[in-house]
Amino acid sequence: MSAPNGARRSKADHPALPITATEIAENAVALRDAGVSILHLHVRDEQDKHTLDVAKYRAALAAIRDRVGDDLIVQVTTEAVGMYTAAQQMGVVSDLKPEAVSLALKEICPTSADERITAEFCTWMRQEKIWPQYILYSVEDVNRFDDLRMRGLFANDAPFALFVLGNYADAVSGQVEDLEALLAATESGAYPWAVCCFGPHEHAVMLAAYGKGGHVRIGFENNLALSGGSLAPDNAALIREFTAAIGERPRRPASVADIRAAFWD
Repeated sequence: MSAPNGARRSKADHPALPITATEIAENAVALRDAGVSILHLHVRDEQDKHTLDVAKYRAALAAIRDRVGDDLIVQVTTEAVGMYTAAQQMGVVSDLKPEAVSLALKEICPTSADERITAEFCTWMRQEKIWPQYILYSVEDVNRFDDLRMRGLFANDAPFALFVLGNYADAVSGQVEDLEALLAATESGAYPWAVCCFGPHEHAVMLAAYGKGGHVRIGFENNLALSGGSLAPDNAALIREFTAAIGERPRRPASVADIRAAFWD
């Protein structure tokens, strides 16, 4: 999976950061050709700020499909960035009906009082064949995710999780040790998981996740540098570095067909 832009970075951070629908679609071609199967999509408003505007999403999705057809699964984000309520986030998914969506557990279901509505939403997504990924930021998130999973809230015995290491807002870099702490907190073999990592240790963390049976999300949303510290020329360069590092090991990057066969009913 690749997250080529995110909600906060700008071209001041990297001139090759894709912002417009056209730029994102061009990135999609390069990412597909580098071996990516899932594109994690953020869109921006006219001031290049984060938005969950459905029309902006539809324009970006159309541009991506025009360039790569069905060769990529596009996962839209519902990230709040302090701007959107859980109801608004769920409303975007309801209006858009994307193939795949990411949902931060602490945003979509912040308290126990929200569990009923969240469970109904998860059941609806399953009925609509929308593939959710639940974003977890801490050991506390992981413990709660496990509890909700075992109680059936996600309408899926093995929901897909994303472990986020570090963060952009506070310039905290993720570490391999952070991944180990999250994995130690959960029966991770009970459900599929992926990891993303803010900061310069992204490559090392991705290799560690690969070795532990996880999936990886790589891209400019989380990190701009190659493993040696030099600025990556584009998102695809980060992907190529990772795939070169895993080489001919038994686990290979999953194709879109592999993923749809494994994760869809």
